[in-house]
Amino acid sequence: MNKRKICIVVGSRANYSSIKSVMQAVKDHPDLELQLVVGASAILDRYGNVADLIERDGFKAAARVFMLVEGETPTTMAKSTGLGLIELPMIFESLAPDVVLTVGDRFETMATTLAAAYMNIPLAHTMGGEVSGNIDENIRHAISKFANIHFPACEDARQRIIRMGENPDTVHNTGCPRIDLVAEYLKSDRCLDEALFGQGVGIKFTTDEDFILVSQHPVTGEYGCGETQIGTTLRAVRDTGLPAIVLWPNADAGSEDVARGIRKFRERDPDAPFYYVKNLPIEVYVLLMARTRCLVGNSSSAIREGAFIGTPSVNIGTRQTARQHGRNVINCDYNATAIADAIADRLALRGRLPSEPIYGDGKAGPRIAHLLATEPLTTAKMMTY
Repeated sequence: MNKRKICIVVGSRANYSSIKSVMQAVKDHPDLELQLVVGASAILDRYGNVADLIERDGFKAAARVFMLVEGETPTTMAKSTGLGLIELPMIFESLAPDVVLTVGDRFETMATTLAAAYMNIPLAHTMGGEVSGNIDENIRHAISKFANIHFPACEDARQRIIRMGENPDTVHNTGCPRIDLVAEYLKSDRCLDEALFGQGVGIKFTTDEDFILVSQHPVTGEYGCGETQIGTTLRAVRDTGLPAIVLWPNADAGSEDVARGIRKFRERDPDAPFYYVKNLPIEVYVLLMARTRCLVGNSSSAIREGAFIGTPSVNIGTRQTARQHGRNVINCDYNATAIADAIADRLALRGRLPSEPIYGDGKAGPRIAHLLATEPLTTAKMMTY
């Protein structure tokens, strides 16, 4: 029997952490062949060149695609999607996959989706059906209507996809592959200080003491506000008196605004006990989430990994609006007092909360690989309600 060829497109550091366990499970499955395509911000040094990390982890890219137009504006985001739609069909034609697997809701995910759909290649989609607000939600639901096999991460997402008219037989609640990595990495006794310090700039401290973790990204529907938003967050964190690790934003429209806000804060307040990092290996980030007193920002990791780990988290603004979350998360607006009060609330917990496996139990990768090997493959679509 010929192996099914599964083409997975990784376009960012978030993409990689969200699909790594599936990549490994596909690679290990006797009836599947992994075809890896790496592109967009995953191959750019300014975003940490995740492609190098992917190769160190033992995965060989079948192709690399440059599809990110510099600027991080709504216009360049749309252009990047178009460029991906130009480049990816040639790669798919060369690789001739049996299934294309796309991840989540980013602009490169939309380009991957459209290319596969027009080329009559069955499309599988992870992490569909969730609500969050902003352009990500629009993209996520649009991809669900193109996808032929669905791998939502939680039950309410599964039910939402079915209510969108998708065939229930094609919608499988597998859990989130990112949780697989969390479950694995939480067992590590790796020395975090050695792994962390040396990759960024700022004031070093030891992660054995109390610290705050900041991960804040631009909100595409609030383009132009990122600099002010991150400045408000960093001032609130500084006022706690605790040291903090501040991560660089992703490549969405408005990224440069957030990055500029971080740089300006660093220049204006060089004595703030902050350490600034462009990119972190996934396992280091997970261990930091397990040790931090509080995760602050608007990253989905607070919602997904944070629930499983029990990381006290402050979710700021609209980027994760209405997304299902655990008791670890408290929401607030972009207001200095509100952020400070929310951080104080989380710090008062004095440690991790009980685990809530809302987004999976750490076994999504093998489940998805099994389904990719056994599910009937078709590009036919029909509304079922």
